[in-house]
Amino acid sequence: MPLDELPDWLPAWCLDHLGGEPVDVLFRLRSISTVFGLRLVGGTDVVVKARADDGRAVSCVAAQARLAERGFPSPRPLTPAVVVGSLAVHAEEFRPGGEMLHGDSPDVAVCYAGVFARLMAELTDVTVAPPLPNPRWARWDHTDSGVWPAIGFLDERDQSAVPAYVVDTADRARRRILAAGLPCVLGHADFEAQNLRWHGREVWAVHDWDSLAWQPEAALVGAASGSFAGAGPPTLAPIESSEAFLLAYQDIRGRSFTAEEQEVAWAAGLWPAAHNARWEALHGDPPVSGDALRAQAAERLRRANA
Repeated sequence: MPLDELPDWLPAWCLDHLGGEPVDVLFRLRSISTVFGLRLVGGTDVVVKARADDGRAVSCVAAQARLAERGFPSPRPLTPAVVVGSLAVHAEEFRPGGEMLHGDSPDVAVCYAGVFARLMAELTDVTVAPPLPNPRWARWDHTDSGVWPAIGFLDERDQSAVPAYVVDTADRARRRILAAGLPCVLGHADFEAQNLRWHGREVWAVHDWDSLAWQPEAALVGAASGSFAGAGPPTLAPIESSEAFLLAYQDIRGRSFTAEEQEVAWAAGLWPAAHNARWEALHGDPPVSGDALRAQAAERLRRANA
C-alpha cells in the first residue's frame, strides 16, 4: 500500500517510539490485528501491530518479550503495548524467512508438539497479568449465558444456520473442561501452521502472540493438538495425529497427564473446531471444520468422557 494510505497516527508514532518515520510499506495484513511491515528512515525494517484495546495486549507483549530474551524464536518486541485512541499498538522486529510446515500426519504433529512443549516450558515462570478475556475461538471459559461466548457480530446472525451437532459438541466439550476445575497457566491459543515458520524441521519463528490465553495446560495442549495443521481455513487434525501430538508433548515435558487431564485435552481440541464450524455456518463458508467435526466428534467426545 502507498505511504499516504497509512493511518494518520502511524508515522508520528513510529518517530516517537522507534526514532524514524516510515519510508516504505513492506506489507499490510489484516485479521483481528492490523499488521504493518515498514521500512523506517535509515533502512530499519519493523513490524507494527494494532488491535482493538481489550486489555490483553500489555500482558501478551510482555510475555513475548521475555521469551525472545531467552532465545525462543519469537520476534522481539521493540516497544511495549501503547494505547493509541481505541487501539493497543506495539512494534517488533521483522523476522522474515522460513516456510510453513504443511501436513497433518502424526510425524508432522510430533514436530509441532516439540515446539509447543518448548513454548509452554518457557512460559512457566513468566509472570504477567492473565491476558483475559481469552481469544474468542478459545473462550469456552466464558460466563455468558448459553453455550457460546457473547460475540455481537456472530450473535446477530441467524443461529438456526448452525448445525445441531456443532452446538451439541461444543456444549459437551465445554461442560467436560469446566467440570475438571484445573489450574490455569499461560499458553499460546492459536497454534496453527500459518503462525509458524520453519527451516526444514527446525522452527524459525512463532508468531501471533496476541493469542496468548490463561487456561489449564491440558486444555491448551489439547487445543493445539487439534489445530496445529491449520494453514488456510481452520480445520481439525486427524485423531491419530492429535494423539501423537499429546504423547510427544508429555514425553518432552517429562510429565504424564492424569486421566482427567487426558480427557480435558480431548475435549479442548473440539472447542476451536466447533467455534470454527459455527463461523462457517453463520457466514455460508465451505464446512471445512464442520465436516471434520462431524466425522470426529463422537470419538473425541468418547475420549473426553463427555
